[in-house]
Amino acid sequence: MLSLFYENLRRGAELQILLNPMLTILNIKSKIAQSPYQAYVYSYPHKTAYRLLTPPVYLPELWAQQDRQALFLYIHIPFCEMRCGFCNLFTTVSHNEDFISQYVRTVQRQAQRMKAVLGNASFARLAIGGGTPTQLPIQHLETILDIAENTMGARLQEIPISVEVSPETATEEKLKLLRSHSVDRVSIGVQSFIESEVLATQRRQSTIQVEATLTRIKETGFPTLNIDLIYGLPGQTVETWLQSIHTALRFQPEEIYLYPLYVRPLTGLGRTDQEWDDIRLACYRQGRSLLLSQGYTQVSMRMFQRVEQKQGSNLSPSPVYCCQADGMVGLGCGARSYTNTLHYSNEYAVGAKGISEILQAYIQTPDELFEYADYGFQLDPEEQRRRYILLSLLSYEGLNLLGYRQRFNSDVYADFPEFSELVALNLAIRDEDILQLTEFGIERSDTIGAWLFSEKVQELMQDYELK
Repeated sequence: MLSLFYENLRRGAELQILLNPMLTILNIKSKIAQSPYQAYVYSYPHKTAYRLLTPPVYLPELWAQQDRQALFLYIHIPFCEMRCGFCNLFTTVSHNEDFISQYVRTVQRQAQRMKAVLGNASFARLAIGGGTPTQLPIQHLETILDIAENTMGARLQEIPISVEVSPETATEEKLKLLRSHSVDRVSIGVQSFIESEVLATQRRQSTIQVEATLTRIKETGFPTLNIDLIYGLPGQTVETWLQSIHTALRFQPEEIYLYPLYVRPLTGLGRTDQEWDDIRLACYRQGRSLLLSQGYTQVSMRMFQRVEQKQGSNLSPSPVYCCQADGMVGLGCGARSYTNTLHYSNEYAVGAKGISEILQAYIQTPDELFEYADYGFQLDPEEQRRRYILLSLLSYEGLNLLGYRQRFNSDVYADFPEFSELVALNLAIRDEDILQLTEFGIERSDTIGAWLFSEKVQELMQDYELK
């Protein structure tokens, strides 16, 4: 794999290498010339960089300094019917009707306080994730939608709304409820249409069941269907990977996410002694080529999209959410909230015991304490710059150098001179005021993203003790 990296390096940057000191090239090699698959990078900073805030931050004062006219509302539901072997999300399979009721009531209490904190706020997007939101009994699922609309004031008929579902829980009744509340995007984690591959991830689902669920979703009339697939699964080959993509394409999804398998501590697969046959790069390239040939556009390393707007999707002329600049309000135990200067949440865990303890603490939170953040990460000016760069560069739009200059009153190359190395190594290309990753750079997005992390964030992540 490294030989391929050096071959591309020589082909794409021969002249630039001659013009740069060898020390610079060796430095970037040490950071980039490794497996593209270290860990997912899709936001910054990672939650494992969060720590206790002393003293806690008073949210009315924090949000008063934030533009609140184009916020992202995210509601977290931490319940699943099973724990997949690759999953390190904050989710539990240990729940009953009484516990679910307590959780939903707590989300309602938190929402009432947050609405008072935010005052006159507008929401540009809503997502309900988890976990699996459709694991909720239908009356509780409807309550969550009502919290978004009636408590928080999100205008559901005017904004994009996404909800995550699973093959076992996406019943006809629940899908109709979601569509009646203007949900226009459903995302389903299929992972593979090959039953032996799914079983190897400690996940139970049959291909017949999955295809029946996808048929129900299409028949319910959601404008956007997203299907998640994973490459690098135990026993998977490039041929079976392409077979899964071809099966997914039969349902004409507007979006497909291609995720590499990452095996992480405290997950089911992370506790095995299995050696992983690393075919992920070959799977990525073959999958990417297939989707591009079928009319999809690559939005990021993972996301592929058919750019045709269907009738019934929620389009609003304003406000438009911008993930680099606008805030996010998180409700629920595992949700994160973002402002310009502070990211905050509850504590994070992967193990069942740690998750249970954090959930119990959340349910027992007094109303008044929802007005404080006691766990998070303060973003100083440098961290704000790094976040802006990372979220821009890892998407197809690229980093707008003029936009960066207008926002931060400084130049990217003055702030981060090492950026020139990305161009020198054919990982990025500059076209006037846009810096974009090349095809070679996109497939190494997670490595480049981690390379952009500050030393402070890297040290905090390394020192984090996972529960």
